[in-house]
Amino acid sequence: MSASQAYTTVRVVDSRANVPRLPLVIGEGDAAVVMWPGNGALYRTFQVLTLKGGDRTVDLTHLSDSAYYVSAGAGDVVDVTTGERQALAEGAMLHIDRGDRYRFETEDAGGLVLIGGPCPADPALYAGIASAVAE
Repeated sequence: MSASQAYTTVRVVDSRANVPRLPLVIGEGDAAVVMWPGNGALYRTFQVLTLKGGDRTVDLTHLSDSAYYVSAGAGDVVDVTTGERQALAEGAMLHIDRGDRYRFETEDAGGLVLIGGPCPADPALYAGIASAVAE
């Protein structure tokens, strides 16, 4: 059976429970893996990144483009190479080119919630959880 034939049903994933976590957030926040190759997503992935006030993500870079939607709060996306900052607010969408180095930060007590990630999947992002989920 080919990969495209393996997953032919509609699935609903509860992003609040029973999903793997990635060590992407420095602080009290969280990075929940919602759609990824481990649950059949072949062409698109996304995480729910929740940053509390003062949190930031680790520096990120991927072999493919990434897209994010700001579902709540405010913060910044930082170009790690140049130091340039772009303000983010609820409702914003952003696109990050493959190979760009970036991170998300927030100082606001209200925090920041982002939905998104690399497309297609970045195997390096999921390397640490793939074996843990298989056990």
